[in-house]
Amino acid sequence: MFILICISADFDPVHKGHEKLIKEASKIADDESKKVVVYLNKGFSANHAPFFVDFDARRDMALALGADEVKSFEGLHHRLILSYSVPIRLKQMIDDGATDYITSASIPLSEIKSKAKKFIDEGNFVGMPKSYTNRNEIRWYAINEFLGSKLKYHVVKEFDKDKYSGRLIRKSIIDNDLVITKDIKKLLPKTTVEILKREIDAGRVPGDRNWDEIYKRMNTYSRGNLEKIAYLNGNTINEIIKRRVYRDPESIWAVFRRSDYGPVMTRLAISAIECEVTKREVMELMKSYETLGVIPKNQKVQKVIDRAWYVASSIENGVSAREANEKFRSQDINVNPPLSLEAGLNLTKFETKITKEGINTDLYVDKNGKVSVQFKSEGKKIKTNLRLPAREVTYLRYIMDSNFIPISGSIKKAKKGFKVKVVIG
Repeated sequence: MFILICISADFDPVHKGHEKLIKEASKIADDESKKVVVYLNKGFSANHAPFFVDFDARRDMALALGADEVKSFEGLHHRLILSYSVPIRLKQMIDDGATDYITSASIPLSEIKSKAKKFIDEGNFVGMPKSYTNRNEIRWYAINEFLGSKLKYHVVKEFDKDKYSGRLIRKSIIDNDLVITKDIKKLLPKTTVEILKREIDAGRVPGDRNWDEIYKRMNTYSRGNLEKIAYLNGNTINEIIKRRVYRDPESIWAVFRRSDYGPVMTRLAISAIECEVTKREVMELMKSYETLGVIPKNQKVQKVIDRAWYVASSIENGVSAREANEKFRSQDINVNPPLSLEAGLNLTKFETKITKEGINTDLYVDKNGKVSVQFKSEGKKIKTNLRLPAREVTYLRYIMDSNFIPISGSIKKAKKGFKVKVVIG
């Protein structure tokens, strides 16, 4: 039996706001003969970035302030958005025997409950409004309630967020050539300062990305290979191709800004490129947790496919995509989308002559926004647009832009020439 603490700031590094949270948890633990267990993200932060301070050091910081034990969440935040990683993390806590969950927020628990109700009722935790204060805390509460968890939810009044900011602490240390200034020391427990100095002296701070691998993939991968990577859609891939060559992080951030990615999605997309996370990998991870009953119904892979088909069909009937999306989210609509399509090809006589049945193909969106295919036959690279009815084209674009549903294709012999059999999921 124990209390769990999970902080969206990732304890990177542990500051006095986190210290207060551990102390409050310890008071509850002492009263109820439980222990305080801190769960820290490992590998990548909840915001999909590398850590400034590595896991071992952050664990030492938490233990120094009175945590009884530190556990880790691994392999999630370069693969999944928060709406999917939070239920997985909650499941791990519950399986470990957690009884309580404690967090800090600037709004009271009553307001968290009120704002969470809509998402609990819908069973869909994607698209939490940016205007919500303490969005992450609302999401954790909503998913905890939706999953029927018995975890008791505690909220501690948040420290001055603008002052006690992990981001600003990290920036100050970097800007001052890895020196912890007097002003920053005031924000940190003495034990954190000691551990930070140890890590700086050992050359382990700050952590960083493998930019060489990121540059290499963004500079050399074809549209078809980029399409396989999670969190890259057709428009973004075309921007990546158009803006080559990449030699510095700012040029990479700029291309995602042009593609209308916000900071969080940009970090996730860059992490996926760095670790070569494929859409298939993400989909299979989601499905593995679906079988455990962890992923809410409206976030399941099949629901995403269903929505793509429903919206594409609605658009064909004159309904706007926005209206169709809202209707699908708010009503229990059942559809039976095709999981494979047969698309025509525009091949030259020479290309038809050398094309053979069974060749695997890569699908992508060309620079004109058309769904296209590329494959190799007899050492020749062949590229051509697909021929499909309007509804199927729209459906396929939604799937290709879903961020995590893979598509694959193979050449199939037709009565005249060849087609591509496109398989979804």
